Amino acid sequence: MNSDIDLLGGHPEAAVPTERADAARNRAKVLAAAAELFASRDPRTVTMDDIAKAAGVGRGTLYRRYPDKNSIAVALLDEHERALQEQLLRGEPPLGPGAPPAERLAAFYAAMIELLDGHVDLVLGAETGGARFATGAYGFWFLHVRSLLVVAGIGEPDAMVDSLLAPLAAEVYQHQRARGLTSAQIAAALAELARSLLAENATNR
Repeated sequence: MNSDIDLLGGHPEAAVPTERADAARNRAKVLAAAAELFASRDPRTVTMDDIAKAAGVGRGTLYRRYPDKNSIAVALLDEHERALQEQLLRGEPPLGPGAPPAERLAAFYAAMIELLDGHVDLVLGAETGGARFATGAYGFWFLHVRSLLVVAGIGEPDAMVDSLLAPLAAEVYQHQRARGLTSAQIAAALAELARSLLAENATNR
């Protein structure tokens, strides 16, 4: 994995266009309104019209900046996902480099459950339909987990990655919490999955 490339946003050295003051104000209003709507009801029922009205901006203004509500949710999640991305690339082990693959996967699961615990409403907004698989974040998580499988010597890693990421879908997490499971229980179960799969494979190599 090339740590010089920001997989969520391209090359870090790329120039960032200057934003007009009025555009910045509208963006802030849109993001604040969307965050409140996503948190107050099922994000899947929020529409672009709802967001435009809550933000006090016109539909044209909204659509010029964001093509759909998924892109708004992704923008809201961006800061949190970038922080986790940085930890995975350059943080302390076991989340960052330097720990065995099984421990890194367990730490990744714990970090993702923490992210869901704090921002599941935004993740639901970003993952409507098949949008989950098209986000830059999912692409990053895919490459990270795949790299761990390769280091652990797992055969056919490409066929396994999506299955290992499936428990981190927001709807799965919500369903488990509704059944009474705590976030700690969910993270512990995923850690056991990671260790039983990767540690056992490393032992048998």
